[in-house]
Amino acid sequence: MKTAWLLGLSLAVCTAVMAKPDLSQPLGPTLADRGSAHYRFDQHEVASVDGQRHYRITLAIPEQAAPRAGYPVLYLLDGNAALGALQDAQLADLAELGPPVLVFIGYATDLRFDTTARAYDYTPPLPGGEPVIDDIARGRRGGGADVFLDLLEQRIKPLVQAQAPIDVRRQSLWGHSYGGLLTLHALFTRPASFQRYIAADPSLWWQGGFILKEAQAFMANPRTFDLTLLTGGALRKPPPAGRDEDPQVRARRAAIAALPANAAEQLAGQLAATAHGEVRYRRYPELSHGPMLPASLGPALRLSAGDEAAIAPWPSP
Repeated sequence: MKTAWLLGLSLAVCTAVMAKPDLSQPLGPTLADRGSAHYRFDQHEVASVDGQRHYRITLAIPEQAAPRAGYPVLYLLDGNAALGALQDAQLADLAELGPPVLVFIGYATDLRFDTTARAYDYTPPLPGGEPVIDDIARGRRGGGADVFLDLLEQRIKPLVQAQAPIDVRRQSLWGHSYGGLLTLHALFTRPASFQRYIAADPSLWWQGGFILKEAQAFMANPRTFDLTLLTGGALRKPPPAGRDEDPQVRARRAAIAALPANAAEQLAGQLAATAHGEVRYRRYPELSHGPMLPASLGPALRLSAGDEAAIAPWPSP
């Protein structure tokens, strides 16, 4: 069964490599629409406290009976896109491992991403309550990460626990890009919220490397943690200089250039050196930023199911 999962993942990654990332791409039919022999799907709607953002929460609950302690659970940010990348072979693989409940936290849209909502939800507040403006698209507000994490704790987790028996000692959080940034922010500011954090190509460059300052504060007084950090080989390449007429391209180039090319690897090494937690790091040199979303999903699923060999602990061979 693992061979089938690997084949499916390879096909997904190859398709993603050849396609240009498009945040306005429609979601299209997913496994939640097609169905699976291994999981049943259930959908819920949740609104933000201020009513400005609307979330589509898709639960994938194993058909297999829950263990005595309850199912492990994996919360997935950018849930629309993550659900679109999910393959039935991966669910079959999880059924053999001891399947987790999967919680896809998406937005109430037919698109893979709600770029305005995620820019607010997934970016941390700045000290002193300073207004946060998105680095790349200057008209987008940011800084709502703590508001979103409160919603996750106070509304989404209770919703999930009402639908399936959950082992609250085995909760994982996965995010890619801005979602990876939020995953790191959650680890550094609320380390007890989840037992496992999985960040794929996190936007370390955001606000000049603000998350790295949070990391330093966390490491000054670390608590027990489990972090998996996955990066693509082309993440740190600035966009081609010939596109300077696009202000968003200029902004992204400047933000990326402000950090060292191996910033993610340095972060993994520094966290591992605290000896307070388990750190896993893997670089995918053949993949650029967009394809890292589907590529990272497979390891995240297996780790959440308890497969500790899915990604080797630091230092990687």
